[in-house]
Amino acid sequence: MGVRLRFTLLYGVLFLLSGAGLLAIVAAFGVRSTRPAGEPLGPAAAEQIDAAAAAHTRQLLVGVLVAVLVMLVLSLLLGRAAADRVLRPLRTITAATRRITADNLHSRLAVTGPADEVKDLADTIDDLLGRLEESFAAQRRFVADASHELRTPLATMRAAVDVAEAKAAPPAEVVRLGGRIRTELDQLETLLEGLLVLARAQHGALDGRTPLSMRSLIPAGVPVEGDDFVTVGNPVLLARMVSNVVDNAVRHNEPGGWMRVSLAPGTVVVENDGPVLDPGQVAMLGRPFRRLGISRTGGSGTGLGLAIASAVASAHGGSLGLRARPAGGLRVEIRLQP
Repeated sequence: MGVRLRFTLLYGVLFLLSGAGLLAIVAAFGVRSTRPAGEPLGPAAAEQIDAAAAAHTRQLLVGVLVAVLVMLVLSLLLGRAAADRVLRPLRTITAATRRITADNLHSRLAVTGPADEVKDLADTIDDLLGRLEESFAAQRRFVADASHELRTPLATMRAAVDVAEAKAAPPAEVVRLGGRIRTELDQLETLLEGLLVLARAQHGALDGRTPLSMRSLIPAGVPVEGDDFVTVGNPVLLARMVSNVVDNAVRHNEPGGWMRVSLAPGTVVVENDGPVLDPGQVAMLGRPFRRLGISRTGGSGTGLGLAIASAVASAHGGSLGLRARPAGGLRVEIRLQP
C-alpha cells in the first residue's frame, strides 16, 4: 500500500473508533427502563411498557448502526482529506525533484515555511543537488581537458611517423612498422573520440537542441521503411546514435545477409541477419567494451558503438533495447520522444 492509502486507513480508523465510542456512550445512557418506579402494574400495563421499551431499544440500535455506517464513510473521507493535507508538501517536493535533470541541476526546490521535517528534507535535497552540479561540472571540465591533452600526443606520434616515412628511400621495415603504427593510431583516435562522445552523452552535454527528422539521420544508401517522425535533440549526438546502430548492423551481418531500418512514431528499429545469439550476452551489449567475441566482431570495432547509442537515447529521454532474433541476428529498437 502507498503512504496515502496507509494514512487514509489510519486516520479513518481513528475517526471511526472515536465516533463509535461516542455513540456507544450515548446508546448506553439511552437504553433504560421505562417502568415507573414503586408503582404496581397490572399484567397488561407491564406488557405494554415492556413492548414500548423493546421498540425503543430496537429503534436506538438501528439508529446507532446507521450512525456507525455514516461515521465509517465520513471517517474514510476525513482520513483521505487529512492524508492529502499531510502529503501535499511531499508531493510538491517529488514533482519539483522530477523536473530537475542533468540539464538544469542549477534549479533548487527552495521550499519556504516553518523549520519542520519537510523543510529539512527539501533543504537536504537542495544540498545534494548542489553537490551533483559541482560533480557534473568537474566531469565536463575533465572531458574537455582530456580531449585536448590526449589528442596532442597522438598528433605528435602521427607526425613522427610521417617524418620517418618521408625520408628518402626508407627501409622496408620502417615502412611496415609505420603502417602498423598508423593503423593503431587510427584505432586509438577512434576509441578516444568514442569515449569523449560517450562521456558527453552520459553527463548531459546536450546543448543545441533542435527539431530533427529521423529519416534525415539515416545514413545515405540505407533503405528505410515506415513513416518518418520528428524529435527534438542534439543533431550531432542523434546522428551518431543512428549511424552507430546502422554501422553495427552492417559490420556484424553475414555475407549475403539482409539488414533493414523501420521507422514508426517515436521508434527506430534496426534489424540484421546472422547467427542465433545468446540473449543473456545480447542484453550486455549496451555497456562499454562489451562484444560477442571475435567471430561476431571480426576483431574490429571499439566496443563503444551500442554503448554510445544507449547513452544518447537515455540523454534524450528515450531508451535503446537489444533483442536476439529467434531466427538469428540482432534487433535494436530505439525509443525517443516524438
